[in-house]
Amino acid sequence: MSNITQPVSAQNKQMHSDSSRSWLAGDHHIHSHFSAKYDKSTNPPTPSFDEQPYSIPTNATKAREYGLSWMVSTDHGGPNHSKINLEKAYPELLESRKRVPELIQFHGMEFDAPAANHASLIIPHSDHEHETLYEIERRFASRDAFPEDSIRETEQHMMEALEFMKTFPLSPVLIANHPSRGAVIGKYATKEPRELRNWNNAAPEIAVGMEGAPGHQAGNLNPDGSIDSTASRPYKNQTLGGFDQMTAILGGFWDSMLGEGRRWWITSTSDSHNNWRDGGSDFWPGEYSKTYVFAKKSFNDILEGIRNGRVFVTTGDLIRELDLTAASKKEKASIGGTLPLPGRQDVDVTIRLRTTEVNHHGDKPKVARVDLIVGEITGKLADPSQDSNPTTKVVKRFTASDWTEEGEYITMTYKLKNVHHSSYIRVRGTNTSELEPKVDHKGESPWDDLWFYSNPIFLEIK
Repeated sequence: MSNITQPVSAQNKQMHSDSSRSWLAGDHHIHSHFSAKYDKSTNPPTPSFDEQPYSIPTNATKAREYGLSWMVSTDHGGPNHSKINLEKAYPELLESRKRVPELIQFHGMEFDAPAANHASLIIPHSDHEHETLYEIERRFASRDAFPEDSIRETEQHMMEALEFMKTFPLSPVLIANHPSRGAVIGKYATKEPRELRNWNNAAPEIAVGMEGAPGHQAGNLNPDGSIDSTASRPYKNQTLGGFDQMTAILGGFWDSMLGEGRRWWITSTSDSHNNWRDGGSDFWPGEYSKTYVFAKKSFNDILEGIRNGRVFVTTGDLIRELDLTAASKKEKASIGGTLPLPGRQDVDVTIRLRTTEVNHHGDKPKVARVDLIVGEITGKLADPSQDSNPTTKVVKRFTASDWTEEGEYITMTYKLKNVHHSSYIRVRGTNTSELEPKVDHKGESPWDDLWFYSNPIFLEIK
C-alpha cells in the first residue's frame, strides 16, 4: 500500500477528456525594468529601473512572437519593492493585457523566499490580485523590509508566509526557481531537499514544484550568434543537458520526492532579463525553453493545470505536444494524474509526441531517443534531507526502430507487466546520444543539447 502525501484530485480521471483543452506553451519567470537596482547610499535606498531595458508589454509581445499562450511577469524585489509592484508594475501589466490580448498574462513576482533565495509566485487572476501580491510581498519577502529584518531570512518566516498564502480564497502557486544555483553537482546551496519538503508539507496546493531547467541558457552566445568558448551556458548553475541536477539525475532528488507520492512538478523558464542579442545572457520568453500546460486558454484552467501537474517541458522546441497515458483494463490516466489499480495487473503505456518543423535557431530538431522511467512509491521518508530513490530506473529506451511516425507525430507503446507496487512513470527525450545527460561544459551550444521531460503519472495500488 502506498503512502500518498496528497489527496488525488477528482479531476484526474477526466484530465485529458475535455476536448476544449490543448497544450499551451508558457513561461512563469520573466523580468521587466521593474526588477530594480538600488542606491543604498540613500535612506531609504533609491530604486532605479535600468537593470534591463524591457517593459512588460515588450516581454509580452516577444512571448507572443515566440509561440507562448501565457506568461507570468515576475520582477524580483528589494527594499519597499511591494509598493513598486503595486504602483508601477501592476498598472503596466494592465496596459500590457490591453496591448497583447491574445496572451494570458498573470500577475506575480520572483518572491524573495525567506532562507531560500527565489521562487516564482503566481497570483490567481481576480479583481484583487494586486492587493494579494502586495500583502504577501510586504509582509514576507525577505528583501522588502527596510531597515533589514533578520527574521525575514529564517525558515520559520517562510512557513508563516505559506500559512498566510493559504488564507486567500484563491491560493497562489509557488515554484522554486533555479533550485541548485550556486551549487556544484552533488551539493546544494540556498535550497536544500529538507526545505523544499517542508514547503510542500506546509502548503501542498501552493508549493507544487521547481524549475527543472533554469533560465539564462544563452550565457555563452555572443550578440552575433556565435559561441563564446570560454563562457558557460546558464548563469551560476551547473546543469546537465540544460536541466538542474535536482531534476536531471536519474533516481535523484526529484525521484525521491515522487517516491514519497508527492505531487511535485517541474517547469522550464527563460528567467529573461536581457536578451543575448543585446549583450545579455537570456533568451526571449519562448525562444528556447517552454512549459506546456494542458488547459483551456483561461487564467483559472492554466493555473490549475500547473497546480495539478498537467505539464511537460522542452528546450529548443524539440517537441510541441506530449501525450503520455497509462491504462488498465478499466481506466486511463494522463500526465499529472493517478491510475488506481485494484491489484496486480498489466499497465499499457502510450507515448505520443508531436515534433517541430523548425525551431527559433532555424534548425529542424530531431528526437533521437525517448526514455520511459519508473520508480516505486515507498512512502514518506524518515530523513527529509534524502535526495535519492534507488528504485528508479529506465525500463525502456525507444529509438526510431521502436516507434511509428505519421506526419509530425511519433507514437510508441510499452506494457508494464504485473504491476504490484504503487509507483510512478515519467518520460524524457533528447536529440543527443547521451544515455544520461552530461554536465554542460563551457562553449557548448544550447541548441545542440536538447531535452524534454514529462511530469509523472502515479500508479496507485489500492
